[in-house]
Amino acid sequence: MSIQDAPQPIDLLIEAAHVVPVEPHAVVLDDHAVAVDRGRIVAVLPIREARQRFAPAETVSRPQSAVLPGLVNAHTHNPMTLLRGIADDLPLKVWLQQHIWPIEGAVIGPAFVADGITLALAEMLRGGTTCVNENYFFPDVQAAVYKQHGFRARVGLPVIDFPTAWAASDDEYFDKAGAVHDQWRDDPLIAMAFAPHAPYTVNDANFERIRMLADQLDLPVHLHLHETAQEVEQSLADHGQRPIARLDRLGLVNDRLIAVHMTQLTEGEIHLCAERGVSVVHCPESNLKLASGFCPACALQRAGVNIAIGTDGVASNNDLDMFGETRTAAILAKAVAGDAAGFDAFTALRAATLGGAKAIGFDDRIGSIEPGKEADLVVVDLSPVETQPLHHVVSQLVYAAGRHQVSDVWIAGQPKLRERVLVGFDLDAIGANARQWRDRISALQIGA
Repeated sequence: MSIQDAPQPIDLLIEAAHVVPVEPHAVVLDDHAVAVDRGRIVAVLPIREARQRFAPAETVSRPQSAVLPGLVNAHTHNPMTLLRGIADDLPLKVWLQQHIWPIEGAVIGPAFVADGITLALAEMLRGGTTCVNENYFFPDVQAAVYKQHGFRARVGLPVIDFPTAWAASDDEYFDKAGAVHDQWRDDPLIAMAFAPHAPYTVNDANFERIRMLADQLDLPVHLHLHETAQEVEQSLADHGQRPIARLDRLGLVNDRLIAVHMTQLTEGEIHLCAERGVSVVHCPESNLKLASGFCPACALQRAGVNIAIGTDGVASNNDLDMFGETRTAAILAKAVAGDAAGFDAFTALRAATLGGAKAIGFDDRIGSIEPGKEADLVVVDLSPVETQPLHHVVSQLVYAAGRHQVSDVWIAGQPKLRERVLVGFDLDAIGANARQWRDRISALQIGA
C-alpha cells in the first residue's frame, strides 16, 4: 500500500446503526460512522468506507444505537437545580415573588451557583445535553464551572432593576457585564449574552443601554417575553404597549433577540418575529406547570421563525430532560394548532439541536453532524423494549426514547459519558452536597 492510500490517522470513529445528521433535514443514515479528529467532525460515511479510509486511535461501535447532535437547552437557570421541588403547584407571580426570590435572597452567592451548576451538569450530560443558554446571576462563576467540565455554554449577563447579591446598581450590572465578557471573549466553549430578566423588571433606559452594547459587541439578548397574559396586561397599563411592541420601539426586536416563552402572541407579532429574525425558545413544561399559556409553535414555524427548545429552570419544570421536553413540545404544538401533522418528529428534533444552536449563535459550530463542525455528539441506545420494534428512528427518538437510553456523550470530541458512566464527576459527592443545600434551605422556612 502506498503512503497515499494509507488510512488517515484520526482520534475517534463512532460506528452506529443510524446517524441522524439533522442537516440535511429529515435524513437518517443507516450503518454509518462519524469520524472525529482534533475535536471536529471530519467525515460522515458508511461504516465499511470509514474502516478503509481511517485509522482511528479509538473506535466506539454501537450497532443498536443512533448518533445525533448533542441537544441544546436554549433556556435554563441551572443554579436553580438546588431549588428542585421547593414551591410546586403555584402560579408564576406567587411562585416567584413569595418563594423563589426570598430564598434566592437568602442563599444566592458563588457557592450556590457553582454547586447548582455542577448538579445540573451531571443531570444534563446523562440526558444528552451538551450546550446550554444560561440565565442567572454570577456569570463569572457559571462560566468557570462550565469551562472546568468542558461544557459548552452561552452565559447570560444579568440586568434587572433592583439590587441583588451580584450587583447593587444599574451601573454595577453593566460594569460587571463588561468585565465578564472581556474575560471570556475568545473562549472556544464559553460565550456571553445580555440577559435582561423581563420587560416587567427592566426599565427603558437599561434596555436602550443593552441595545447599544449588544450592537457594539455583537451579543445576543436573551429574555423572558410574553410569558403570561398578566405580563401583557401590566405592560399595556404601564407603557401603553404590549411588551414586544415596547421592545421594538427600543430597537431590540432583531436577529439577536432570543425570546423565551412567547405564550401570548398575535398574528402580527408572529410575523414581526419572522421578519426580524427573532428566535423563539419554547419551554412547554414550565409553561404548563405554571399555567402560563401555550406557545403557538406551529404558527411560528409556518411563519418562518426559528424555534428552539428549553427546559427553563428546575424550580419550575422540575428536570433538565431535553428528551422529555422535546416530546412535550411536539405533542403540545399539535394540540394548540389543532394539527396532528404539525411540528413533526424531525422538526422537533431539529428544534432541540440546530434550532437551539442557531438561536444562541452557535449554528456555525454545532447543532448538526456535518464535516467541519465541532464533535458535540450523543449516542442513544435503541435496543431496549421501550423503543422496540424500530420502524422509524427519529419517531422513536422523539416520541418513545428516554434520557436513560443515552449511552455516550462527547463535547468537542472529548468524552463526557462512556457507556452511561460520567467522566470527571463524583456522583456521591454531588448528591451529598445537594442534601446539604436542602437542609440549609429548609431551615429558612420561607413560604412555610
